Amino acid sequence: MNQPMTEQDMHERARKRVEARMGLYIHALVYVCVNLGLFVWNLVQGDPRWHVLPLFGWGLGLAIHALVTTLSLRGDGLRQRLFDQEMRRLKPPR
Repeated sequence: MNQPMTEQDMHERARKRVEARMGLYIHALVYVCVNLGLFVWNLVQGDPRWHVLPLFGWGLGLAIHALVTTLSLRGDGLRQRLFDQEMRRLKPPR
């Protein structure tokens, strides 16, 4: 059913996982930097607090990105457990 992973397969899988994490880290860093800049700009202008609108909207997008990344990195174990559970259900009782 499942064949052992070759060294090349493991390397490719590790590379993709690192890319997914780095993408999330970069997204979070840009989120913090841009929203900090918007906060300072809002303070200088003295207008009502409009900086919270992009903070929450973009924050929701970042949270979804984090959720998808986390689930995809842990998804293989979950996928295997669900598969094993289905196989046990489908086997006829003895």
